[in-house]
Amino acid sequence: MRVEWFRPDLKDSQVHLYDDHVDKYTDQIQSYRGRTELNNQELQRGNASLKLSSVRVSDEGRYKCFIQSKYQYDDTTVNVSVEAVGRPPVITVDGFDHSGGLHLQCESEGWYPKPDLEWLNSEGVSLSSETTETHRNEDRFNVKHTITVHHRDDKIHCRVKLRHHVLETQIITTSKRYSSWRTSIILISVFVVLSVTAGILIAAFAHKNRGKMLEFLLSYIFM
Repeated sequence: MRVEWFRPDLKDSQVHLYDDHVDKYTDQIQSYRGRTELNNQELQRGNASLKLSSVRVSDEGRYKCFIQSKYQYDDTTVNVSVEAVGRPPVITVDGFDHSGGLHLQCESEGWYPKPDLEWLNSEGVSLSSETTETHRNEDRFNVKHTITVHHRDDKIHCRVKLRHHVLETQIITTSKRYSSWRTSIILISVFVVLSVTAGILIAAFAHKNRGKMLEFLLSYIFM
């Protein structure tokens, strides 16, 4: 009996070949080496299923199984879809705008195919993203959306969905925390400005009085 699995949409099409009680790998596609297997015991029962391990996005596509014995042959086609679940979404705070709105950014990596990302308020109502970015890194998708919160909802959710897979992260933006974030940012900004100003004044003073300081030190040494 001969059992052959192949990809009809590829030039080098052979995925796995079993012929005369032996697995043969001479013409097997290089990317499938060491990842395909037929169960010999199941073959005796008429089950020619192919086991494919370490599945990759590139494995997605159409597969054809051809079975031939001394007296008959048959074939069937299987369409394989691959899904890769990415990392949980990460929400970061990106400061405030001039009207006091809080900028939030949500990002998630490593999905296939491209997932859907949505923002939800504390009541589960969908919020519109202001900017959306999608990047494909080799065979995976990275998504990033931003939003500005003005109403200070207690909880903002970022949800990434791919068919039956859902990953979600939330951030708490109560009025108390919201105000403290803004106050902290303002205080830090004021401290930085004052520090820089003080440094400039000290440097200018030292440069202006460098000659007097040197004269004072020399007179002190030779006393």
